[in-house]
Amino acid sequence: MIHEVFMPALSSTMTEGKIVSWVKAPGDKIEKGETVVVVESDKADMDVESFYEGYLATIIVDAGGTAPVGEAIALIAETEAEIEAAKQKAASAPAPAAAPSPATAPEPVAAVAEAAIASSNGSSGRLVVSPRARKLAKELKVDLTTLKGSGPHGRIVAEDVEASAGKVSTPVATAAPATAPPVAAPAVAAPTPAAPKPAPAPTAPVTPGQVVPLTTLQNAVVRNMVASLEVPIFHVGYTITTDGLDKLYKQIKSKGVTMTALLAKAVAVTLKHHPLLYAAYTEQGVQYNSGINVAVAVAMGDGGLITPVLQAADQMDIYTLSRTWKDLVDRARSKQLQPAEYTTGTFTLSNLGMFGVDRFDAILPPGQGAILAIGASRPQVVATADGLFGVRTQMQVNLTADHRIIYGAHAAAFLQDLAKLIETDAQSLTL
Repeated sequence: MIHEVFMPALSSTMTEGKIVSWVKAPGDKIEKGETVVVVESDKADMDVESFYEGYLATIIVDAGGTAPVGEAIALIAETEAEIEAAKQKAASAPAPAAAPSPATAPEPVAAVAEAAIASSNGSSGRLVVSPRARKLAKELKVDLTTLKGSGPHGRIVAEDVEASAGKVSTPVATAAPATAPPVAAPAVAAPTPAAPKPAPAPTAPVTPGQVVPLTTLQNAVVRNMVASLEVPIFHVGYTITTDGLDKLYKQIKSKGVTMTALLAKAVAVTLKHHPLLYAAYTEQGVQYNSGINVAVAVAMGDGGLITPVLQAADQMDIYTLSRTWKDLVDRARSKQLQPAEYTTGTFTLSNLGMFGVDRFDAILPPGQGAILAIGASRPQVVATADGLFGVRTQMQVNLTADHRIIYGAHAAAFLQDLAKLIETDAQSLTL
């Protein structure tokens, strides 16, 4: 029997995917659950596993090519004798049609897509292994079934295989001296991030008049920005004195805490008292969210942006939050985030202050009620309460809100409470 490998839907917004690389070549033997191809979705690279055992007979969409969700990208033959028949079937197939709408996609394709998502996020019970780790396991003769993955959602990465084979000896910064024998990491240690993929080659110089196609990520950003035009929004600005926050930052910066983490924590703590600010509009009414998931915009080196999400940011201490944020950013820039790590935000921060921008208005992300734009902190001459002049460090913040559910008084109350926390009680962010 000949089976089709479909382009899976790796996220709810994905309409087409790009083939990053084929892990298997035509003629290779494939086991059920083995990674066959790496697909670029809107904002991440995901391994796609085979649901069949057999041989990769022919590749329909080569590496670098794109295909609509549900389109066949390869054929798998159950036996070697069927490989030639599969090639003939691919050669006689009509040209790929336009991407089908979700409402008209065939039911089997939807089932395959759902299964692919389950496999990618580790919820299927099968091994989730990176292509590099699988290759290393074969070279080093390591049984993958005996390993526990340290990557996202239990994914087995190259470091796990190397550690099992005794090839890793470089300690982390806080580990024992190099002369000590390598030991297993304690159970309470933070998960090791997945190995970053090689950085993309520098972009070739652009010649005047040249049209450069948008990347998959940039196209996803375009769709979100266009969707935001349908929402009636308004902007509210506020000036916040940051002397106390700056003092706290200098005290704990050496412990790995970033200003982005401090701002995210301050916003999350304030949002606890303003549930409407992290709610969302629906046709049925206001959707109040159970979690304060703070998304923070991050620029990608090859164009576009992504918003990694700090889940339940109000419940994490500042040190855990900072470590989590660093891990999210590292994996975002190597395109290794799972969809749930960049699509579940309930409130968003956009911080251009680090670039010296004084103030700006951010565009509201689809499905959220508000986004906060943060400008740079600068020394300002201000009038003090005793009628004298003094110098204070201040920053401008601007809230963009969905006016269907959030009104001016709601936005003002949130900004007042955020300013009060930062100006008078910044030390509480370390509790």
